[in-house]
This record gives sequence, structure tokens and C-alpha cells, in this order.
Amino acid sequence: MAKKSVVARAQKEPKYSTREVKRCWRCGRKRGYLRSFDLCRICFRELVTKGEVPGVKRSSW
Repeated sequence: MAKKSVVARAQKEPKYSTREVKRCWRCGRKRGYLRSFDLCRICFRELVTKGEVPGVKRSSW
């Protein structure tokens, strides 16, 4: 979990567009971010396992 102050800072409009930081909407993580789902890889995997992400199916071998 990211600190509340860090998440709040990321939501502010940056001075320059290159300073924009994309963060996971569930936990606030900035690394391993999947743009098409607005989630980090960890939260994405949890939600897919539960079946809460429509159109995505977990592969099994």
C-alpha cells in the first residue's frame, strides 16, 4: 500500500505532462501498472482469479 500523501500527490495535475505517475486504483502501486485495466499486476491477478474482471480468463495448463 502506498502512503495516502503519495497517492494524493499523484492525483494532482503535474506541472509537466512527463511527470504524470499512473497508479493502481486499489493499492496505489506505481510499478507493474497495466494501463488498460488501471491496476497493478498483483491486484490484476487477484481480481482475475476471483473472476471479477470481465473478458479475462486465467489460463490453466
